[in-house]
Amino acid sequence: MSANATRFSRSFFHGTKADLKPGDLIAVGHQSNFAETKALSWVYFAGTLDAAIWGTELASGSGKERIYVVEPTGPFEDDPNLTDKRFPGTSGQSPSHPARVM
Repeated sequence: MSANATRFSRSFFHGTKADLKPGDLIAVGHQSNFAETKALSWVYFAGTLDAAIWGTELASGSGKERIYVVEPTGPFEDDPNLTDKRFPGTSGQSPSHPARVM
């Protein structure tokens, strides 16, 4: 658990078809789940399991659908295109800090 976390910390999830291990970082500059030709410019994670499931369903590739519990490693904000507009409470994003797979 990070130094800033408490036992009442909020959980975040990342839905993907990538095979990740605990400690792996989901960071900008890597391949996007949704566009095979576009690298990530934001790190996305969900505040609800339903949104993470949706992420796995939309992910490109033929791999097994996976959901990981992740921990943001720095400041993050709500995704203005999703959170509280179309799907309340579903998504967070960070422009420069990775999310760590727990």
